[in-house]
Amino acid sequence: MTSTQARSAELRPREDPDIPARLAVSADTLHGTHLPTEQFSVWMKEREAAHAFEVVPIPFDQLNGWSFHPQNGNLGHVSGKFFTVEGLRVRQPKQVWHQPIINQAEVGILGILVKEFDGVLHFLMQAKMEPGNPNLLQLSPTVQATRSNYMRVHQGSSVRYLEYFAGAERGRVIADVLQSEHGAWFYRKRNRNMVVEVTGDVPLHDDFCWLTLGQINELMARDNVVNMDARTVLACLPQVPSSSSKDGFRAALALSRDQDAGALHTTAEVLSWFSWQRSETELDIQRIALYDLPGWYRTDTEIAREDGRFFKVVAADVRADSREVKGWSQPLFQPHGLGIAAFVAREYCGVLHLLVHARVEGGFADAVELGPTVQCVPWNYRSSDSPPFLDQVLAAGSSRIRYEAIHSEEGGRFLEAESRYLIVEADRTVPDDPPEGYAWVTVGQLADLLRHGQYVNVQARTLIACLNSLR
Repeated sequence: MTSTQARSAELRPREDPDIPARLAVSADTLHGTHLPTEQFSVWMKEREAAHAFEVVPIPFDQLNGWSFHPQNGNLGHVSGKFFTVEGLRVRQPKQVWHQPIINQAEVGILGILVKEFDGVLHFLMQAKMEPGNPNLLQLSPTVQATRSNYMRVHQGSSVRYLEYFAGAERGRVIADVLQSEHGAWFYRKRNRNMVVEVTGDVPLHDDFCWLTLGQINELMARDNVVNMDARTVLACLPQVPSSSSKDGFRAALALSRDQDAGALHTTAEVLSWFSWQRSETELDIQRIALYDLPGWYRTDTEIAREDGRFFKVVAADVRADSREVKGWSQPLFQPHGLGIAAFVAREYCGVLHLLVHARVEGGFADAVELGPTVQCVPWNYRSSDSPPFLDQVLAAGSSRIRYEAIHSEEGGRFLEAESRYLIVEADRTVPDDPPEGYAWVTVGQLADLLRHGQYVNVQARTLIACLNSLR
């Protein structure tokens, strides 16, 4: 825009004042115009039956187009695109660890298209197969694609609806922010999380359906239905005003979303604390050759730790005739055991607060992001070295668990990676003054940080989406 155009332009509100209210209507609408919620499972089974899916473990030497580099042992694709599996060394003052890491430098697009039907916003969701999903088919964003995919490096078909997120036809932007992925397994990976509203006609393809936010929230209560990519995009939506509730927890949650309700710490204090956590973290991160990983070994079928903990790298041959390419092979990271990702919550003066952890992961671009109170795979730890608050979360009875579901992690790179996601009310053993690296914040304060990239990690974003599903 030229300076003359800028001087003559009409000023607009800095925020879209109608979006939260319209989202609230969608969140309160449990019966959409396209697909009734009670028919969703039938629709998913129909989509699964309409396609041929197969994932078969294979030795590394049967990977098509992939090979280990002769000098450094890194596992990469012949095109030089997609991603590589490399080595990583992380040094802190009191510990050093080595691990394989996925280096995928390109930025992907995770986008959900929104359109109004009969006065209610509906979200265009996709039944998408990912080889690592335990049930293969899950509900994903409208567009879920790496740059290599949507640039068609694989020489397959084009990505449906991409033009609404990366082209001149893009509509009204509701959310658009770069967010990190799993810092324990990705090296500085980011995706563009987008929600875009359109008003014109949108063709509806077979593997897609329009759902209200209320319908999606209901599906969030089910195990392994809403995939990770959809959850992280939904977490980036503007905060939706809560319906009035006589339930004490939900009333406290509603106030936690309310910017005028107050908090234990001002947002400036939270930002200052977080900046201090980042600035004081001494971390030396180096990419190294995959051949040079102490404590790891490689066979024909896996790259794994000698003590059998954490995860291993395997290979798979994939067939999926619903994807842009009908068949391919690739490496996958496979964790050992079911993970736990939990927020411990407590009311202060009637306002719900979450106990966040300033978490260090080797793949984060800024070393530290805010994560859940507990984020781990308990099997990997002895009782003497288990993470703080794990025992309180595992011991919580049903009366203190306010949300619980098993969700899988990113199925395009991780094989059968599942976590039990929990919101747990604190008991008396959880201190009001938490240990170093932990702080009490409101849901609204986390939502403010979610408007900016690389503050809130992907597991915490899932839990925000889970909390937002509670009305």
